[in-house]
Amino acid sequence: MNKQFNWLLATLAALLMFGCTMDKGPAEQAVASAETSLAAVRDMAQKYVPDQLQAVETQLGTVKDSLAKGDYKAVLAASPALTTAISNLKDAAAQKQAESEAAANKAKEDWGPLSADVPKMVAAVQSRVDELSKMRHLPKGVTKESLESAKSGLTTMNSTWTDASNASTSGDFVTAVSKAQAVKDQATQVMQSLKMNGAGSTGGSSS
Repeated sequence: MNKQFNWLLATLAALLMFGCTMDKGPAEQAVASAETSLAAVRDMAQKYVPDQLQAVETQLGTVKDSLAKGDYKAVLAASPALTTAISNLKDAAAQKQAESEAAANKAKEDWGPLSADVPKMVAAVQSRVDELSKMRHLPKGVTKESLESAKSGLTTMNSTWTDASNASTSGDFVTAVSKAQAVKDQATQVMQSLKMNGAGSTGGSSS
């Protein structure tokens, strides 16, 4: 009886070992395939969806740990979800890339008008500040504080505009437009505080 029982145990162990051996190849292939697929999209994913990439990297790491431990069944069980995660990562990165390229193209179009209008606005503010600075009495509605604020604002506007110009030169029109719009918004506020009629106003009229 004991001999028969021992034989059954040995047979079961052999079957289990055979089963593990049979699973090893497919498990190794599954991990290798996942690594290859992820490598193909890693750079794009790192640029556009880094957080999602990190999650997939962690998922792959867990599967590789199972492979290293010889738990081939766990590898094979987890492989479908890992494959789906990599596919989703690729799709998400591609979508973000398309959105980024569309935004860049729009920014490039927007840069043209801004590059023409914003310097005129800043020049108009500078002219108005120079004019008001020579006056003994400021026009109605213009305060000493608003004039000093305008002077300070000009420094910021000129600096930000330089950054915008440099960004456009390097081809980063998204940053260029963002900074140019910031200068335009600030110039508009200063023009209002100095009672200017518009971007081309350099006179001393008051409302």
